[in-house]
Amino acid sequence: MVSPTRRDRAVRALLARHPLTDHEPLAALLDLQGVRDAAAELRAAFDEVTAPEQPVLHTFAVKAGSLVPVLRLLDGFGIGCEVASPGELALARAAGLAPDRIVLDSPAKTPTELAEALALGIALNVDNPQELARLDALTAGRPPAGPVGVRVNPQVGGGAIDAMSTATATSKFGVALGDPGARAWVLRAFADRPWLTRLHCHVGSQGMPLERMAAGVLATWELAEEINAAAGRRQVDTLDIGGGLPVNFASDEHTPSFRDYARLLRRTVPGLFDGRYGLVTEFGRALLAKSGFILARVEYTKSAGGRPIAVTHAGAQVAVRTVFVPESWPLRVAAYRADGSPKTDGPPVRQDVAGPCCFAGDLVARDRPLPELEPGDLVALLDTGAYYFSNAFGYNALPRPGVYGYSADGDGPAVLTTLRRPQTMAELVAEYGGDC
Repeated sequence: MVSPTRRDRAVRALLARHPLTDHEPLAALLDLQGVRDAAAELRAAFDEVTAPEQPVLHTFAVKAGSLVPVLRLLDGFGIGCEVASPGELALARAAGLAPDRIVLDSPAKTPTELAEALALGIALNVDNPQELARLDALTAGRPPAGPVGVRVNPQVGGGAIDAMSTATATSKFGVALGDPGARAWVLRAFADRPWLTRLHCHVGSQGMPLERMAAGVLATWELAEEINAAAGRRQVDTLDIGGGLPVNFASDEHTPSFRDYARLLRRTVPGLFDGRYGLVTEFGRALLAKSGFILARVEYTKSAGGRPIAVTHAGAQVAVRTVFVPESWPLRVAAYRADGSPKTDGPPVRQDVAGPCCFAGDLVARDRPLPELEPGDLVALLDTGAYYFSNAFGYNALPRPGVYGYSADGDGPAVLTTLRRPQTMAELVAEYGGDC
């Protein structure tokens, strides 16, 4: 559990060192102890179910937190990187990740990107037959230096959020195993290429039932068994089972837990843990979300149609999913006074919490009961440690906020470290072509 008390101390520490000003009216904070705890919980959950000496590489989906210091931090906690673009690969390399701790997945790899992966010797998951043909041409009959697998879509169905469901019948990812001829193609591909040694699946993330995730892993394991039986040897030696553990956005509790999922996998796919296969995981949101929050100043308060509205500096530019799909990505909001003390007195007032973007739908909370907000107060958007810090939306050319890690052990004040400097106006102008 992320301690609210630790969060409160971080707010006070931030305001003492980096007050929210007209030039920097919002900031993002990440609980470094919370990240350490999540990484330890992930490792312990799989240690509990795997066979002795069974190889396991846990990786972090870089898209969930594409900040070099965060990737370096996670690497120190025993978590590698799953990358899905040339930029994400560059970030992982800048963080100092060793090639054998990086996995490349993407549905649109270019020949240049494939050639770079081959040269580096990082693990590579092929998405489709055309990509495998490109890889054949690049390797020219020579076995690749790094491990190569094929991503399959077990087509087990979607979850509550269509956009997060990657194993539907028509998903753009991987080889759709149930389509006519697809399974036979996979078997031929492995029979013709002894250097194909991995299978990869990823069923989905937020809104996905754990049982459906486990069903996707079972289907992938069954395919590996079929490939190995046909080969008469253990050709597939590693299963990349993806990640995507849903996050509870309703409270500070970490539910479901990594242990819940690992135990479900052991019940559903016992052969996964008998030591014959290495394992790779690719969790993202579940490792960071609960440890982060965004703090923003309330600039104005007003009323429209009888409903109070607090206009803040945190909107679609940092919470794009919440603003555009609020029913799928609701965020809790905590209120603070200007001095950083929690604002908990007085009866709650139903009010909207709006952002600064110039369109009517820029709301991070609608008709939410909160302490009555006033100009100068602060709002904290909780559970935003994954995606919200690094997936900026460029609407209205609002600069990206600074990101600060904090440690708050014991009873002393929180200690801050800068993970990303606030974007300056000069940097923003250059990004938009001002130096051309």
